[in-house]
Amino acid sequence: MSGHDVKTGEMIVLADGEAIAQYMARWLTEQALAKTDGPFVVALSGGSTPKRLYEILGSADFATRFPWDRTQLFFGDERFVPATDPASNYTMTRTALLSHISIPPANVHPMPTEGDPAAAAARYQAELQAVYGADTLQPGHPLFDVVMLGLGDNGHTASLFPRQPVLQERRLWVSTCVPDDAPHTRLTLTYPAIHSSRHVVFMLAGAGKREAFAKVRAGDPAEPASHITTEGELVWLLDKAAAAV
Repeated sequence: MSGHDVKTGEMIVLADGEAIAQYMARWLTEQALAKTDGPFVVALSGGSTPKRLYEILGSADFATRFPWDRTQLFFGDERFVPATDPASNYTMTRTALLSHISIPPANVHPMPTEGDPAAAAARYQAELQAVYGADTLQPGHPLFDVVMLGLGDNGHTASLFPRQPVLQERRLWVSTCVPDDAPHTRLTLTYPAIHSSRHVVFMLAGAGKREAFAKVRAGDPAEPASHITTEGELVWLLDKAAAAV
């Protein structure tokens, strides 16, 4: 794997958010079925386009075809709120996907959101290390098969927010973030954890994403998402409004 970043990654422009979700459902299923030498490990994203993707994956056409028994579902980030909170990415995913599929409970890894946030991040890193089979990331041995990402108006992705210390984290796989321009303490995957991936897929829909995408695609260093890299392939799934075409 040669590796890619936000400037060199492939752009795929589709009609709208629904088309992105349908495309991603087919592609993700193909990737999962093709992975036969170990578990298929995914970092899920929050947001409206991923929610629609999860609804599709939970539908009859996909739910019985996807190899859930050998899939490990992690989360790219989470707000430090109770699992019952509407702001919880896990709660959204459970409603849209998990309640509709047969997946072993041990294969689903919600981020802990109780107690001390730093301790919760450490517990989540330990879960990742257990699935990975090592305590340090090894080049050529990706942590994730797929990392799904979105993009905020302020250039954040996962919960890598502007001006926050997590942007300088190079050792931990999971860390905390307390944004100064958004509510809630967060847990998030770090740049090194995201880099250890076979595929990073950004899913962006709507004209509201256009300006942030243009900055990140150009590599503007002020945008946290501009610093996303992967050992493998990086793909931008965009609708026409976000891509400005």
